[in-house]
Amino acid sequence: MTLPLAAHATAVLGAFLVVGLLGRRLARRIGQPGVVGEIAFGMLLGPAVLGLAWPKAQSVLLPDGVLGPLRDLGHAGLVLFLVGVAHELRLDASRLRDRAIGWTALGTLVPSLVAGAAFGGWLVWYDRPSLRGTAPTLAFVLLLATTMAVSAVPVLARILADRGLTTTRAGRLSLTSAALVDAVAWLLLAVVIGIAQPGSGGVATAATVLVVGALAATLGRRLLKTPQAERLCARWPWPAAVVLGVCVLLAADVAEARGLTAIFGAFVVGLMIPPDSPHWDAPVRWVSTLGLWLVPVFFIATGLKIWTDSGGILWLVTILATVLAVLSKIGGGYAVSRLGGEGRVEALRVGVMLNTRGLTEIVLLQAGYSAGVLTSGLYLALLVMAVVTTSMTGPLLSLIDRHQGADAPPAPHKGGQAAATPGKRPGQVPFSEGSTSVTHPT
Repeated sequence: MTLPLAAHATAVLGAFLVVGLLGRRLARRIGQPGVVGEIAFGMLLGPAVLGLAWPKAQSVLLPDGVLGPLRDLGHAGLVLFLVGVAHELRLDASRLRDRAIGWTALGTLVPSLVAGAAFGGWLVWYDRPSLRGTAPTLAFVLLLATTMAVSAVPVLARILADRGLTTTRAGRLSLTSAALVDAVAWLLLAVVIGIAQPGSGGVATAATVLVVGALAATLGRRLLKTPQAERLCARWPWPAAVVLGVCVLLAADVAEARGLTAIFGAFVVGLMIPPDSPHWDAPVRWVSTLGLWLVPVFFIATGLKIWTDSGGILWLVTILATVLAVLSKIGGGYAVSRLGGEGRVEALRVGVMLNTRGLTEIVLLQAGYSAGVLTSGLYLALLVMAVVTTSMTGPLLSLIDRHQGADAPPAPHKGGQAAATPGKRPGQVPFSEGSTSVTHPT
């Protein structure tokens, strides 16, 4: 890259970071998770306004020599961010002894999978090339079912902490159920990628990757829990963070070279980190924070391409996807929570919380788009669905609290932080898609 082109790319990078910062601050000012503002500014409003006001803006401001490296940088940021997501996606045995957890997870998973499969079946029948694409039917329908089912564990954890709901019955049910559902969603995504990628070996390759990844994560976690590794990390946390970041990028590159998505490489490394080790919290937080700051670059660079290729939002598909997503999550979570013995108010809170999709949904959509399963038009429609469902959580919880009055949950602690999440050490704040912390001692 020549010096003028490098200066151009640096200036654009600074502008992207400012847009992300503005999006986060505006979202928080109106009571929304920061990731909602980043997505709205980066992938929706910015590219749309720029394209409408100045159609040739991309070729002038963002030539291929600038946009290409920035897109790669944003993709790297997304991969680094996923280390914190994988590290947070952990379940201890004490939280799984509650039978209501299984009922709630099943209640939010099955209706959402059915709704997504029905939506995919309708799109196959509708047979519009801009929506259906050329992906195998099984991969197409299964991916749409998966995108309907997912919940965003990191952003949900932050919402619960901000509202003082972390230690409530509804908070524990929703967060643990969301972790179970997301674990299933990542497995389904592996199957989708295996089916969709030509020459990748299909489901057999996906199964092999899952087994190898699980073994690598287990062995890596045992190695990192040894006293020698703990002492090294405690003594040199910054070098440990650098090594962790390099390992994540290498694992992501290997996963892509094998015809899969970089997500799996990042997740394997994230799952290697011992969840109960205080020494590894800081390196994970630093790596994920760097990724979180670079995620807006991914949003804007991807958003420009999506808007250019899709030609705009397909409103019928967007509205249908959003309605199905809301009804299946809130309705399913409420109905099965009631069957599991929860009261009406708690069951409704659980359903609303599980409707949060956040950046986890965007990662799944990006994986499907990169694999050629989703078209640009359908990607954009589901992106809007993710923003709408995530932004609904806070207002709906406030509405429930206002109607309950004295039955409302306790007010959040000073600074918007609740008590520690069950299973975490006291004084820790859960990782957040809308903040810059993973888990840190206060």
